[in-house]
This record gives sequence, C-alpha cells and structure tokens, in this order.
Amino acid sequence: MRIILTFLLICAALLSGSAPVLAGERFITTSDGVRLHVMEVGPVKSTAPVLLFVPGWTMPGWIFQPQIAEFSKQYRVVVLDPRGQGQSDVPASGYTYDRRAADIGEVIEQLNLHRVVLVGWSLGMLDSLAYVHARGDSALAGLVLIDNSVGEEPAPAPSKHVYHAVPPQTHAQFMASFVRSMFHHPQAADYLNRLTEAALRTPVRAANALLAYAVPRTYWKEAVYATAKPVFYVVRPAFAGQAGNLAAHHPAAETMVMGDTGHALFVDEAPGFNAALHSFLDRRIGG
Repeated sequence: MRIILTFLLICAALLSGSAPVLAGERFITTSDGVRLHVMEVGPVKSTAPVLLFVPGWTMPGWIFQPQIAEFSKQYRVVVLDPRGQGQSDVPASGYTYDRRAADIGEVIEQLNLHRVVLVGWSLGMLDSLAYVHARGDSALAGLVLIDNSVGEEPAPAPSKHVYHAVPPQTHAQFMASFVRSMFHHPQAADYLNRLTEAALRTPVRAANALLAYAVPRTYWKEAVYATAKPVFYVVRPAFAGQAGNLAAHHPAAETMVMGDTGHALFVDEAPGFNAALHSFLDRRIGG
C-alpha cells in the first residue's frame, strides 16, 4: 500500500508544473484528542479549489486512488481517513454524525483549506452533509455527493447488507462479502483483500454506531438545500428518483445517474466518473 501511495505522490509532484507541490501524509489532532490521518497531493495554488475526499463506511481514503492520481495533476487533493478508519485512530467514542462533521471542519481549519470542494461517498456523503448542516458552506466552493440518499423522495429501499453486531469470524466474513458487493466489475483479489483488511480495522461496536445516525431523512435534505454552492450528485439508478427531484428543485444542483456500476462507482467506472467531475469543476467551480 505504501508503495502505491509513494508512486502516486511522485507522479503528482512530477506533473504539477511550477507551483509548489504537496506530496505527503500527516496527522491532525481533533479537539477530542483523536489523531486523523490525511494525505495531501498536488500543486498549491492560492486561488484554486481544494478537493477534500471523504470515504464511506469502514473504508480507507486510498479507495480514491483513481481520483488521487487524476486530480492531483491540477488540484491540491486532500484525502481523509475518518476516525476508526484507514490509518486514523480508533477511539472508543465519536462515531456520530455531529462528531464526524466536526472532524471534517477541524481538518479544513487545521490545514487552512479554502475554496474546498467536499467530495463525500456513501457514509462520507452523510458526514459531509452533516458538516454543512452544522458549519454552513462558507469554506466550500462546492459539494460532490456520491451514491447515498439526500433525503429526497422517493425513500431508498432497505439495504441488502443489514449489519448487526456479530461474532468476530462472522464479522470478517460479512466484511469480505460487503467489500465485494461494492463493485459491479471484477476487481483483483489482492485489491479486494486489502480493502477487506482495512475495513476490519473498524471494530464491530464502531461499525454499528456508524450505521445508526439518529436523525430523520429530512436532516440530510435540509443540509443539501441549505447551500447555494454548486452541488454534483452522482448515483446509481437506485437513487435516480432522488436525483431527478434534486435537479428539479435545487437551483445549484446537477446530477448524473451511472448505470452498469457498483456502489464504488468512482472505481468501477473511474474514467467516466473522472471525466464528469472534471466537467463539473471546470464549468461550475473554476480555477
């Protein structure tokens, strides 16, 4: 894993041109004493937007490898391992929507990020919306929301992967199955095994807590409609109805429905996703 990250960092440094280049990993310490791991790659341009990626349930930030490699050629890219995930600390508490929103805010503040395009996938999308709900959008240039409900109608169907506290052996089996379910197209066995190993770093109690955010669906809808910044909502057909309603009613939102892909659509269909995100950034955010 370190070899892959080092290669990506070197490539970003070589391709970034004359601007100062970030290529490294660090930890920031939150107000409740948790060390969060972040990776920073790409050119530092004072007026350019910064892309901040937040992964989904139990996933490490490096799942965004295709986007790190692509967008760090042009943008400063920051990738967060949320608490209990990736290389971040695994504390006893803090697995709530409001604490995870605070974590995002503290990353933005401690890294002195401006014009942030917050890119959240799955649970990371909800954490990003919780940040907007709590902190507003003054630090943001835009929002990219990937494959989860924004609280619009129609309500999503119940997940096929309902999770409950289970014995360790069953937990490992469940996570291996869950990781494989995220992809529609075949992925290398080594890649799936590394993702599963990373997912198992999140303990059962934390995994359960992260799937039990105690807010109504309207909370997420209030958050997305509270911002006037550009919003890009990218989903599979299961959320097509919500995408249509968001596009119809939110004046700053545009949407894309990607078929023939799994939940990790930015990996499954990386070229198409990256092209669409480039277009959104060029048209709606600017340099």
